[in-house]
Amino acid sequence: MMRFHFPVVIIDEDFRSENTSGLGIRALADAIQKEGMEVLGVTSYGDLSQFAQQQSRASAFILSIDDEELVEADGSSEPVKAVVSLRKFIEEIRFKNAEIPIYLYGETRTSQHIPNDILRELHGFIHMFEDTPEFVARHIIREAKSYLDSLAPPFFRALLHYAQDGSYSWHCPGHSGGVAFLKSPIGQMFHQFFGENMLRADVCNAVEELGQLLDHTGPVADSERNAARIFNADHCFFVTNGTSTSNKMVWHHTVAPGDVVVVDRNCHKSILHSIIMTGAVPVFLTPTRNHYGIIGPIPQSEFTREVIEKKIAANPLLAGVDPKQVKPRILTLTQSTYDGVLYNTETIKSLLDGYVDTLHFDEAWLPHAAFHKFYGTYHAMGKGRTRPKEAMTYATQSTHKLLAGISQASQVLVQDSQTRKLDTHLFNEAYLMHTSTSPQYAIIASCDVAAAMMEPPGGTALVEESIKEALDFRRAMRKVDKEFGKDWWFKVWGPDRLNADGIGRQDDWVLQANEKWHGFGNLAPGFNMLDPIKSTVITPGLDVTGKFAKTGIPASIVTKFLAEHGVVVEKTGLYSFFIMFTIGITKGRWNTLVTALQQFKDDYDKNQPMWRILPEFCAAHPRYERMGLRDLCQAIHEMYAKGDIARLTTEMYLSNLHPAMKPSEAFACIAHRKTERVGIDQLEGRVTTSLLTPYPPGIPLLIPGERFNKKIVDYLRFTREFNAAFPGFDTDVHGLVEAEETVGGQRHYYVDCVKD
Repeated sequence: MMRFHFPVVIIDEDFRSENTSGLGIRALADAIQKEGMEVLGVTSYGDLSQFAQQQSRASAFILSIDDEELVEADGSSEPVKAVVSLRKFIEEIRFKNAEIPIYLYGETRTSQHIPNDILRELHGFIHMFEDTPEFVARHIIREAKSYLDSLAPPFFRALLHYAQDGSYSWHCPGHSGGVAFLKSPIGQMFHQFFGENMLRADVCNAVEELGQLLDHTGPVADSERNAARIFNADHCFFVTNGTSTSNKMVWHHTVAPGDVVVVDRNCHKSILHSIIMTGAVPVFLTPTRNHYGIIGPIPQSEFTREVIEKKIAANPLLAGVDPKQVKPRILTLTQSTYDGVLYNTETIKSLLDGYVDTLHFDEAWLPHAAFHKFYGTYHAMGKGRTRPKEAMTYATQSTHKLLAGISQASQVLVQDSQTRKLDTHLFNEAYLMHTSTSPQYAIIASCDVAAAMMEPPGGTALVEESIKEALDFRRAMRKVDKEFGKDWWFKVWGPDRLNADGIGRQDDWVLQANEKWHGFGNLAPGFNMLDPIKSTVITPGLDVTGKFAKTGIPASIVTKFLAEHGVVVEKTGLYSFFIMFTIGITKGRWNTLVTALQQFKDDYDKNQPMWRILPEFCAAHPRYERMGLRDLCQAIHEMYAKGDIARLTTEMYLSNLHPAMKPSEAFACIAHRKTERVGIDQLEGRVTTSLLTPYPPGIPLLIPGERFNKKIVDYLRFTREFNAAFPGFDTDVHGLVEAEETVGGQRHYYVDCVKD
C-alpha cells in the first residue's frame, strides 16, 4: 500500500520518564518504529475528548492502566475502580470508530481488573516484560495494518493500487500521469500545487482494472453496491457532473414527450431543463412563502389525487383531456428546501402510491439525513421503511454539498417498489445520455469514500456533531442577543424553544400550524420539520409579516462585510443570509462568524466610513467611499421599504402563472430563431423562451412558454431602478439581458420572448 501517516498513539504518563515503566514503553515504541510504523507518544490523558478525536489519524491506541490519572477522583487505589476515565475514553473512540485497535498495558494490573464492558472493546492486553518488545510490536503492527487495509472502499482501493504500480500510461489524458506538466514552467507550478497522486490517478476509462463507470463493472460496481447498502437503497449510480445531471438521468429514464408531470414550483433549474428536454407537460405544486423570502413547504393537501386532478383540468395545455384518465409520470419534490424545510416522505408515499408512477426526491441538500435517527421519516429512504406498492422511488443527492465528496460528486439512489424492480440496463441508457465518456476518476473515488465515511458508527457521529455545532451556534447567537438587551442583534431563524444543550428532540423542529416564527400558516401536523444544520440568519429591518422597520440592515451589505473578513456565506436574501453546518464545519469557523458579526455591529453603530471597513469593495465602487456604513444600510433599506419589495416578491412568486405553450416548444423557438428581445415595460402578456430566475433565491420564476404578468413586470421595474441606484449591490436575474450600451445614461434590460 502507498505510505500513509497513521501513527500508533501511546498514552502513558511515564513515556518520557527514566523509571522502569518509561524504559519499557519506550522500548516498545522503538520496536514499532524499527518495523516502519510511526509512533506518537504522549504523557497525559489531558482532555480525553481531544485525544479521542485522534481516531481519524491513528492506526492503533496503546493505553496505560497504571497511570495515576486513571484513578477515580476520591483517590481510591483499588484497581477495579481505576477505570472511570478509561471507560470514558474508549466510549469516545467507539462512538466514531468501531474498528481501530485499542490495547491496554500495565505492570501491576491485568485483565482481571478491567470490567467486561471495556474488555470487549479491546484488541489485546499487554503485560509488560512477559514478551520481547519486538514480538509485541509485530503483533500490534499486524493488527494496525489490518485495520488500515480495511479502510479503503472498493474503487478507492483499486485506484490506490493503480496509481502506485508504476505502469507507463499510453492512454489519455494527454498529461500522462502528470509528466507533461513537468515540461513547462507553469506546468511545474500546476504539478506542485495539485501533487503527484492526483495526477497519477487522473486516468481514462481504458484502465480495465479500475472498472467502468459507463457500464458499472469492476471496482466501480462494487463501490456503487457498497454505497447503496450504506444509504439504504436497492441501487446506486455514481454521477461525476453534479445532481443537475443526476436529475436529468432520472427524468430521461422516466418521462416521454407529452407526459404529465407533477413538479414542486420551488425546484432546481435542472428539473425545468428536464421538462424542456423530455417534452413533458408540467403541473406545479405551489409552496408557501413568508415575507423574509424564505420558501416554505407545499401544503399536505396539494399531494392528493383530487387536487392534482383539478390542476390538470385547469391547465390550458391539457384542454380536452379527462384528468381522471391521466396517470402522472413523475412527482419531483425539493427535499430539503434551500432553508432546510423537510417533508415527511412516508406521508407523501402513502398519498400518491398507485397514482403517480415515480416519486423523485431531489435530496441534493439532504444526503446526511439517512445516518441519524434525528431525521426519522423526513428523508426518502431509511431502514425498516415500508416500500410503496407500485411507485418507484428515486433520491438524487449531492454528496459534495453536505458530505465529503469533491465538487460535482453526486449519486442516484433507487428504491424498488413491491411490484417493480429497476431495469438497470434500460436506466443506463439514460445514464449514458448524460454522463461523460471521460469521467474524472477523483470524483468517482470521492463518491466511494464519502459513502464509506458515513458507515455507522462514524457517519452517525459526524451527523450528530453537525447538529450539535449548529445548535451551539444558535445558542451562542441567542446569548449575545440576550446580553445586548434592547439593542439590536441578528437572529437565527428557527423555533422559539431551543434545547439548553445537546441536540434535543426531533419534535422540537417539527413545524406546527400557525406558529409566528415560520409564517407559513396552517400546516398539517407532523408533515414538515426544519433541519437545524441549515441556519438562516435574519438581519434587522423586516419582520415575518413583511413590515419594514424605520431602520434596517440589508443582508447584502452584511455578507460583503463578512467576505472581506474571510467569511463566505452560501446565499444572501433581502434581510437574511444562509450558512450550512456540514460535517466539515468546526467550532473555530462559527465562532469566527459570531465575532465578525459583532465587529459589523460595532462598525455600524459607529457609522464607520465605507473606505475603512470595505476597502476592496470601495476600490471597485468609489461612489461609496465617503458614505458611512449605517448611512448606506439606511439608504438601501429605505428603497426596499418604498418598493415594498418583500411583499412584492412574495406575491410575485405566489401569483397565478399562465402557460401559453409547452416548455419544449417555447424553448425550440430559440433554435428556430423565432425570438425577439422585449424591454421590461412591454413584457406583460408576452411569452418567455428562457428561464427567468432572480437571485436570491435562485428559484426560477418563469419557465419557457409562460406569460409575464403585472407582478413580475413590477418586480423587474424595481430591479432596474435599484440596480441604477446602487451599483455593486445589483439584483441578479438570470434571463434578464442588459444592453451592452446605455441609452441616455440609463441601463436597459430585455427578456427573450417568443416572436409575435
